[in-house]
Amino acid sequence: MGSFHTASVPPYEKCAVRELPLPLALTARLSPVVVLACAGWALASGPFASESAAEPKAAQQQTRETGSPSSPESSAPSATAAPKTYTTAPEPCTSLDKKTITSLVPGAKTAGKEIPSTDSTVRRTCSWNALKGFDYRWLDVSFEIMDSDEAAQKSYRQRTADKSGGGAVPGLGDEAYSVVNLTTEDKQETREGAVLVRTANAIVSVTYNGSDFETKKAPSTDEINKGAIKAAKEAVATLASSRKS
Repeated sequence: MGSFHTASVPPYEKCAVRELPLPLALTARLSPVVVLACAGWALASGPFASESAAEPKAAQQQTRETGSPSSPESSAPSATAAPKTYTTAPEPCTSLDKKTITSLVPGAKTAGKEIPSTDSTVRRTCSWNALKGFDYRWLDVSFEIMDSDEAAQKSYRQRTADKSGGGAVPGLGDEAYSVVNLTTEDKQETREGAVLVRTANAIVSVTYNGSDFETKKAPSTDEINKGAIKAAKEAVATLASSRKS
C-alpha cells in the first residue's frame, strides 16, 4: 500500500493481495463497488450509536443517587450551543464538473448513479465507472453530515486510523487525508486512492481506482493520487456552496 501527502508521488507503497471488486468476468468488472462506501458509513455511525445507547443508563444512575431524574433545566440543550454549519448533504452526482468526470472516468455517463441511502438528508453517495478499451476506472464521491464538529472530528480520526500509511493534504477543508493502495489478484493490478476531508460537521470522502486489463498493470500512483485529490477539491467546493444556497 502506498501513501502520499500532496499531489507528489508518495515515498513508498505497500502491496497486498486481497479480493478486488473486479472478478474475472469482464462484465462483472464493470459493476460499481458499493461495499466500500457502505463500510465508510458503518465506521461513522457505529461509535455514535453505542454512545446513544449509554444515555438511559446514566439517567437511571442519577435517579438512584438523587431520588429524582434530571430536572428539565439540567437536561435542556445549552442555549450557547453552536448551530450546525451543514444540515443537509448536497447532491453528489452533480458535485463534480462534467469535464472532470470524463477525464477521470473515460466513457462514463456524467450523470453518475446515486447509491440508495437510509437517510439521504445526511448521507449521499454517487458512483461513476466505465471500461474504455482495456482501461477500467471507478470513482465515487460521498457526503455525510454529522450532529456536530466534534462528532465529525471523531469519525475522521477513526477512519484515517483504519487507513494507515497515508498523509495529510494541506489546504483542503479543516483537515484532509489521502492514501493510495496497490492490490494484485491473479496477476491483475489495481491501484486505488482514497481522500477523506472534514469541514466543520461534514465529511467528504472520495475513492478512485483503475486497472488495465491488457497489460494487467495499474495506473501510476501519481495519476490516481492527483485524480482523487482533484475530485475531492471539487466536492468540498460543492459542499461549501450548498451552505449558501
